[in-house]
Amino acid sequence: MSIKKLSITMILLYGLVFFSPFIFRPFSPDIVIGGTTFTYILGAVLMIWLYFNNKKTAITQVEQNAKLTSPVFVMLLGFSGIFMAMIIQAIVFGIETAITGVQPSSQNTQNIIAVILANPLFILATTIGGPIMEEFVFRRSLIGLTESYTGFWISAIISSSLFSVIHQDGHFFVYFFMGFFFALLYKMTGKIWTSIIAHCGMNTLVVIAQLVMHYANIELPK
Repeated sequence: MSIKKLSITMILLYGLVFFSPFIFRPFSPDIVIGGTTFTYILGAVLMIWLYFNNKKTAITQVEQNAKLTSPVFVMLLGFSGIFMAMIIQAIVFGIETAITGVQPSSQNTQNIIAVILANPLFILATTIGGPIMEEFVFRRSLIGLTESYTGFWISAIISSSLFSVIHQDGHFFVYFFMGFFFALLYKMTGKIWTSIIAHCGMNTLVVIAQLVMHYANIELPK
């Protein structure tokens, strides 16, 4: 399978998973959450399988031109990327607050935490399934499809913009710059696992921090 066919397949698969909650809507909330969690994990597993099954034929320009391809760099940039992504998020939130006067908060994150509190199993969707699919789609597939026409930087801008829009959070630039940062990690190593490590790790730390604050009854200063 070529990179074009593989990318389109992954995008379509992501679309099916993204809208899967509507399939379970007629049922109880527990079934909706459980079903959504299952489809997110299944989607991530299928994307990983598709990646390895077509690894030799579906290669992006990013992967062909990368320099820091050693597993050492993948691990180093992946794990350090967790904290760098959180710093970027804090900086952009700070700029937004300075400009708008609105205190930083993510409705998307709050909604996710509310679902996790109701059904802890959903944490697998938000910290593993979701980030893995988003990296394969927004970094590897979208950039792989458009880079030959626009070059990497325009492709990264397009994919980061779509990444932000899909989160429907009202904080466009926060998600845009995080997406752009993940794209840079992917470009530097040519390995999608670099941005997957950073994205999964960041989501995990954010969820853990939010849960700790909830159970400790800690409120951020207004």
